[in-house]
Amino acid sequence: MISEANAEDDPGDGWFPESVAAGYDAPGGENAPEVVTPAVDVLEDLADGPVLEFAVGTGRIAAPLAARGVRVSGIELSRAMAARIASKPGGDAVNVTIGDMTTARVAGRFSLVYLVFNTISNVTTQDGQVDVFRNAAAHLRPGGLFLVEVGLPDLRRLPPGQDTVPFAVSPGADGDGYVGFDQYDVVTQEFTSNHVTVSGDGTGEFRRIPFRYAWPAEMDLMARIAGLRLKYRWAGWDRSELTAESTKHVSIWETDPST
Repeated sequence: MISEANAEDDPGDGWFPESVAAGYDAPGGENAPEVVTPAVDVLEDLADGPVLEFAVGTGRIAAPLAARGVRVSGIELSRAMAARIASKPGGDAVNVTIGDMTTARVAGRFSLVYLVFNTISNVTTQDGQVDVFRNAAAHLRPGGLFLVEVGLPDLRRLPPGQDTVPFAVSPGADGDGYVGFDQYDVVTQEFTSNHVTVSGDGTGEFRRIPFRYAWPAEMDLMARIAGLRLKYRWAGWDRSELTAESTKHVSIWETDPST
């Protein structure tokens, strides 16, 4: 049971405090039914018993999955985000542990651990990302699956001497507007996602969130370190083939079914 977060930002909530959580469930975008439903369909199909979501957030995926009768647990660092899960249909059935997905443990063994919407990139070191794979493997029963959905870095759009790629320019009504752009360091594989929001009254907000990108091949090596092996890799929740033009991948690794 998660207690309600305070109305003010809590430093322990990291990059997702109350001020971010309050608007995280805005309609459209990643919350749109046409985005959520295909993901939940795949996860329900893969689940063969209890499942665990790393970085469960506000329950965007976990709550509708639980509403279908799947037993869902979650790990979430931000109390402000987790406090919103129970109010959603199915959310009151989601058991949430507050903690860091690189180290936090949940009782039981799971048929599926999953991590969606680029969240593995919020772990900004290679060692930390390896720890995510190891922690996932530690929660899985024999033959269990670990699924990651994450975007592919847009480095093909970087001409020589440029480190920034815009991904959204949205002028709104009454002078409102939003601009989003990623800034890459191709040496360290670190990048920042930058968000500029301007209101009609001339006030604005600038937020920067740090990430680390990793190519699918690097994640396969992380999986091997954790004792996992690749089972499926798709370009999206529609299970289409990954190609050079794909903008993200959904990859699934499995534990040895005999151990």
